Amino acid sequence: MRSTILKRTSRWLGASALALLVGIGGVSTAFVMTGQMATAQVQNAAQIVVPEAIQPQAGFADLVEAVKPAVVSILVEAEESPRAMQRGGGREFNFDFPDLPEGHPFRDFFDQFGDQFGEQGPRGGQERAPRQFMAAGSGFVISADGYVVTNNHVVENATKVTVAFDDGTEQVAEIIGTDERTDLAVLKIEGTDLPFVNFETESSRVGDWVVAVGNPFGLGGTVTVGVISGSGRNIGGSNYGDFLQIDAAVNTGNSGGPAFNTKGEVVGVNTAIYSPNGGNVGIAFAIPAATVKGIVQQLIEDGSVTRGYLGVGIQDVNRDIADGAGLAEAKGAIVSNVAEDGPAGPAGVKSGDIITAVDGDPIDDALDLSRTIAGKSPDSTVELTVWRDGAETTLSVQLGTLSEQAAAQADPAQPPVPQAPLPEESSVGLTLVPNADGSGGLLIQNVDPESAAAEKGLAVGDAILEVNNTPVNSLEEFEAALDAVKAQGRNTALVKASRDGNETFIGLPLSE
Repeated sequence: MRSTILKRTSRWLGASALALLVGIGGVSTAFVMTGQMATAQVQNAAQIVVPEAIQPQAGFADLVEAVKPAVVSILVEAEESPRAMQRGGGREFNFDFPDLPEGHPFRDFFDQFGDQFGEQGPRGGQERAPRQFMAAGSGFVISADGYVVTNNHVVENATKVTVAFDDGTEQVAEIIGTDERTDLAVLKIEGTDLPFVNFETESSRVGDWVVAVGNPFGLGGTVTVGVISGSGRNIGGSNYGDFLQIDAAVNTGNSGGPAFNTKGEVVGVNTAIYSPNGGNVGIAFAIPAATVKGIVQQLIEDGSVTRGYLGVGIQDVNRDIADGAGLAEAKGAIVSNVAEDGPAGPAGVKSGDIITAVDGDPIDDALDLSRTIAGKSPDSTVELTVWRDGAETTLSVQLGTLSEQAAAQADPAQPPVPQAPLPEESSVGLTLVPNADGSGGLLIQNVDPESAAAEKGLAVGDAILEVNNTPVNSLEEFEAALDAVKAQGRNTALVKASRDGNETFIGLPLSE
């Protein structure tokens, strides 16, 4: 789904395909003084003192010379699937498009004949024959016996993959395994004493130097330099987020290539860029080494990746939800529903529970919980710290195995059909009527545009299922639940609502 921070005219562009998925207390001013004035100045206790900076290097030539032999170009022959994306228009990205720049003669060929025939044959009514294309990306060798890391979208649908070294030697590679969720792939070439690089041993920080080496636009062995400009980024099209943001120039063809620190260690795998025009604008994203190491190890050992599965639908805990649940901090992930056949239900997890920690490690939001559970081994047991009914409890859950078919949504319980169909106005600006389809809850038939309910996005046609984790099927139950919230000394009610089958929690402010 497109990130809401992006402009309509902007696109996420993968670095291999042309257009891809890809306080300090007090009021003192912090400053640094030099010279005699600094000597005379009495330092305020809140003043920030910057440690002496490391002298800038004269250059990165020695580093590049050392790592370059292990950085490779990935040349792919593939059978083209129908193009799922059109250039322009801000469509979501796709990894199947040949990785060729605008103006490249082969690109012109693909445009001419691909657009001419489209999804059907030139005479219409007949499916066109599969079309072969060539694409290029980047990668790097991680072992002397020839394991190579790149992006999944670089080798997706490949019929033949060739690894080309900087000295011009080439080898046909075997695809050992791929993982679409993290966009990583491992290849294997023959060798016993190949040059290789290692992953970083200590996590890099925002502001650290980063050197990207790769094959942009088919120009193998290209080096660009910048810094890590952000971390923990969640970009559109990603299942697990947590990307490094770097400002080293990354372009079409850099996908799968390494980003190095000044010690020649791999800090991340370049995978996507953000651009309004298809070119580098200084915002690129790399999969961090900590993620890559675990995925690559599984791919080498098993050829695939297995992940833990909890079986719940979740959403972020905002300030209103935290207030409605009586939670001090707006952190954690609130359970919107529980899958009937998942492991969470039998372990006692309920809709409305807020998961604040896993095995003692705090959970910041829904994405953090997803990543944490996915990183656990299937069949392992985890301890969930849960906030429920104003108190903290602990539940033990034996995880299942996440599959593409594993449902994260569960059908709500089916209470009796309410017998009073007439709409009634509530104390919070909602006109409600019992749900006549037998699925329970109260349907909203009108919303006072000046009410807090309207401000929070509740609309006609939405269903109110619960208040303060209590099912409500009549106006009397709804008002009683609101009164119970006020009796507990809170001025925000935690409301579970449903729209088009999607359940969500809302913190609804109550009038005094």
